[in-house]
Amino acid sequence: MPVTMHDVAARASVSVKTVSNVINDYPFIRDTTKARVLAAIDELGYQVNLSARSLRTGRTGIIGLAVPYLSLPYFAQLADAVMHVADARGLTVLIEQTDGSRERELEVLHGARRKMTDGLIFSPLALGNEDAGEFDVDYPLVLLGERVFGGPVDHITMQNVEGARAATEHLIDLGCRRIAAVGAHLGEVVGSAGLRLQGYAEALAARGIPYDSTLVATAGRWYRSDGAAAMDALLSSGVEMDGAVCFNDTLALGAIYSLQMRGVRVPQDVAVIGFDDIEEGRYSLPPLTTVSPGRDVIARDAVDLLVTRLDAGSRDRAPVERQVPFTIVVRGSTPQADPGATSPGAPGPHGRLPGASLPATPDA
Repeated sequence: MPVTMHDVAARASVSVKTVSNVINDYPFIRDTTKARVLAAIDELGYQVNLSARSLRTGRTGIIGLAVPYLSLPYFAQLADAVMHVADARGLTVLIEQTDGSRERELEVLHGARRKMTDGLIFSPLALGNEDAGEFDVDYPLVLLGERVFGGPVDHITMQNVEGARAATEHLIDLGCRRIAAVGAHLGEVVGSAGLRLQGYAEALAARGIPYDSTLVATAGRWYRSDGAAAMDALLSSGVEMDGAVCFNDTLALGAIYSLQMRGVRVPQDVAVIGFDDIEEGRYSLPPLTTVSPGRDVIARDAVDLLVTRLDAGSRDRAPVERQVPFTIVVRGSTPQADPGATSPGAPGPHGRLPGASLPATPDA
């Protein structure tokens, strides 16, 4: 027979009402009583009847998270962070992958699954500003990413222009002057690629370095293979470079692979910086210097905004648009200060220019 709330109450020596209050996260319960009830739930394997709770409270205790690709480490790690934050708030996360398909993104917004969730955290890829009306929905919605700005719902984004500009300036400060940009999308203005290319161009202009389109490599999707192919194309073209700003870390890891397969040393010949601070970059050879865009803050703020919207009386509050701060994490793929070094060495085959280094930034 299925375990009932009465069974839990009997095991914990409390009333059924107390069990219900614990399950529904009623705030005025003694910690010892709550611990006893939760222990009884675990021991008996009691499963909350979500349908009944939904009818009773109007809430399921489930929120949705929709991202383009869980195979990209950034989104996988973002999903992990969202689940941890949601769990601390007593919420379960239903994760959906859209594959960057317009049809699937519309289904995420308007499909039947939304009846199963109290709200949605959504990172669109195919939908854009021209689709702003699609986001005018009757449930709490928090947008992530760079496809829609000034829309009708809460929006959290990273500082793409500023982060890419800082990444490029980091290489310039190290003496690089022929800096490649890896991961551009031709013609894109709104979107991660367009904004990061803008930051790259702004950094060059601010330092008086001409923008050279032959140093800009396109990549349709941002996987390792795309980064390797883009770097292969640059190297095969014969263009001289001494640095590379890659628009995400997986592109950077692919680019480093391509450089090393060609016998180009990183960072001695070409310094490389990525964007996203995925865990894998800490353990690459060399470890990857990167822009850390505040992924954990994005996850925390997204869940907090969604919970705020779920609270009574908050639905009519004006939409919030928030940018999360970034940091540059310096590791081995860009030159490090070495007080014991006697010389930075001669420029390598791709024109690496010696220059001043920045101290390493701790990973923590």
